[in-house]
Amino acid sequence: MPENQNPNPEAGLPIGKNRAGKISKYHIPHFVAPLDETPLQGVDAVKETGKPLSMWGEAWRSLRKRPLFIVSVILIVSVLVVAAFPSLFSSTDPTYCALENSNEGSRAGHPMGFNFQGCDVYARVIHGTRASLMVGVFTTLFVVILGGAIGALAGFYGGWLDIILARLGDIFFALPLILGAIIVMQLPAFRENRSVWTVIITLSIFGWPQVARITRGAVLEARNADFVKASRALGLSRFNSLVRHVIPNAMAPVIVVATVNLGIYIVAESTLSFLGLGLPPNVMSWGNDIAAAQNQLRNNPMMLMWPALFLSLTVLSFIMLGDAVRDALDPKTRKGN
Repeated sequence: MPENQNPNPEAGLPIGKNRAGKISKYHIPHFVAPLDETPLQGVDAVKETGKPLSMWGEAWRSLRKRPLFIVSVILIVSVLVVAAFPSLFSSTDPTYCALENSNEGSRAGHPMGFNFQGCDVYARVIHGTRASLMVGVFTTLFVVILGGAIGALAGFYGGWLDIILARLGDIFFALPLILGAIIVMQLPAFRENRSVWTVIITLSIFGWPQVARITRGAVLEARNADFVKASRALGLSRFNSLVRHVIPNAMAPVIVVATVNLGIYIVAESTLSFLGLGLPPNVMSWGNDIAAAQNQLRNNPMMLMWPALFLSLTVLSFIMLGDAVRDALDPKTRKGN
């Protein structure tokens, strides 16, 4: 028998004992590191006295440590303050235009110069924030309510209701957002009564299918959870279980998509205004200012750059916020932190 072969098949049992309980001369020694030398002690430590955090509590604790979230929130809060109180940032009347100031550069009290009509560009950019942001916020709100309700009903009840709502969503999902909005805004009822609310309604008509699909998938995953079955066993109706338990636990992906889409709707409004199909010319918005500056791009490019810069920063801030919220609500990301 080779020397390196173990003649005792029972060698390797704990503490060097065989099945008969006798000490065996063939045993494998086990070495255990001291507890104070193992780094897992601090990693696996759990605060027994602290209250366990919910999914949103864990997400908030993660978001507070992310520079991307902090920067995006600062930018968004700044835009919201400008939209709510534009007079705090500009005392110039944005509707006052003097032709002698046409295409003039910046000077004291007018840091961004004047446009072709002699209007103060800075005042128009500041006061145009409200209309552009209003379209993005209210369109997102309507899309989340409409798409979330349709997706939740389709995913929770299933059957013929799911089939009908899914096919309805496919019809609207087949049309791109901008193309569908252009078609609707050409209708006489919308073309003759263009306003902020007509743009919001138009974008909401073609924006809800994406939210409905995401909500449906999240509800399908949450409806078979144990807490939903427990609520049904306790006598709660199906609709109450949907409202009180399923929807709150399926809102994480919807919030992420809504945050990112808010910036997309602001861009959509600017695109429609640029094409002359969005807000009327008497409403100050970034899209109208960009559209008015396209003819002066060679002579005065700064007139187009300023509203485009504000538009880009606002959209970028919402996209960064969406990315930060998505990473915080992703269980795989939280597990790695």
